[in-house]
Amino acid sequence: MSNGKPAPGESRRDILRTAARLFQERGYDATSMQDIASALNFSKAALYHHFESKEQILVEIMTYGMDVFEEKVLAEVAGIADPEQRLRACIARHVGLVLSGHDREITVILHENRTLPAEAARQINARKKHYMVYLGDLVAAVQKQRGLKKPAVDAHVAAMALLGMMNWMYQWYRAEGGVSEQEIARQYTEIFFRGAL
Repeated sequence: MSNGKPAPGESRRDILRTAARLFQERGYDATSMQDIASALNFSKAALYHHFESKEQILVEIMTYGMDVFEEKVLAEVAGIADPEQRLRACIARHVGLVLSGHDREITVILHENRTLPAEAARQINARKKHYMVYLGDLVAAVQKQRGLKKPAVDAHVAAMALLGMMNWMYQWYRAEGGVSEQEIARQYTEIFFRGAL
């Protein structure tokens, strides 16, 4: 890599993963294009060959992050007919994704939304809203299945609380703490089902 250009294996995907890690660790505003280039061990000019701006990198990271959510959560639970089992599976998959060390794009989409350009923010927010509505409707289906005619907790409020619990985990969870992500998912499911349903 003497010419300062990425080797053939260093694709746009590698750049996105590295940038996502830096955005997660330092924050978007505190990370420069030079920081990203240095972490990849190539020149800033080589980085600009792939991406016009840091903003473009962020948009691609967040788009990919939403793609992963839809593929690894929504698509995976879509075939589960029973609402309660689908919600349980949804929680387990969501927790697994947020705690995944290799999908840092997920944590970037959770807290860097304010820095997106308007059109990209509109598109990403529409996809996030679709997921929130899906989860709220699923909670409502479980309430109905359980015969709750006047639930103490509104389904969409419960869904927002659940999302808040799950999306904040990356801030405090450490694998070396002795509690597995499967156990976290089980405990979160218990908290939610005992408290909101």
